[in-house]
Amino acid sequence: MKKLLFLCVLIFNIHAAELKMATTTSTDNTGLLDALKPLYEKESGNTLKWVAVGTGAALKLAQDCNADVVFVHSPKVEKEFVAKGFGIDRTPLMYNDFILIADKSLAPLFKNKNLKESLELIKDKQLTFISRGDKSGTDNKEKSLWKNLTGEIPEKQAWYQQSGQGMLASIMIAVEKKGIILTDRGTYIKYEANEKNNPSLVIVNEGDNNLKNFYSIIAVNPKHCKNVNYKEAKKFIKWISSDKTLKFIGDFKLLNKPLFIVDAKTRKE
Repeated sequence: MKKLLFLCVLIFNIHAAELKMATTTSTDNTGLLDALKPLYEKESGNTLKWVAVGTGAALKLAQDCNADVVFVHSPKVEKEFVAKGFGIDRTPLMYNDFILIADKSLAPLFKNKNLKESLELIKDKQLTFISRGDKSGTDNKEKSLWKNLTGEIPEKQAWYQQSGQGMLASIMIAVEKKGIILTDRGTYIKYEANEKNNPSLVIVNEGDNNLKNFYSIIAVNPKHCKNVNYKEAKKFIKWISSDKTLKFIGDFKLLNKPLFIVDAKTRKE
């Protein structure tokens, strides 16, 4: 009996694989990956491991052949990654949106202001603004908003402070400094939950057409990285973009609020 059990374990281990993912802090901070991990591992027999960093750092890990798959949210940079031959099988999955949040004491200043007016207000009044400053998808989006809506990125201004941290850590810096920050909604909901639904930072701008936050998954190109586990990466992409898994992602909530909207079948780029 013991020999039979050992043989079964041995056969299982031969077929099991470790899938390495490079991803963003927002997918990690929200708890989505922790929820998906046991589902994937049970169905595949594989082990899923990930490193959560900014999109730029995640793509660099993949480029350096230190990941099998990347799960990120910066479409322009993702397409460049694929065009250069580093990635393959880029698949849209879901989106949430970016929101501008500020200390409660500052919230009245933003009443009835659109996003452009909000950024101009921050600039004119030199209100403390926390930037990720880490070349993440959120950092790329934030800087593009400053550039496109106000004409410049205020990186040299004392009130514009770059954290170099992930999303949740950067939010906590904004809390400490009673400032303002751009975040994805999913991480904000996680922050709300951590604060027992009584956050000191509140939403002051949302719903602008410029604020959608699109996520995609990409396999690392085996022609670029010979040792990458492309076979399992391709299976994982098929699994995570399946109707069953997409429904799970769409139903995933914190404080009874959905964190992501799936668009794998409908996104047009």
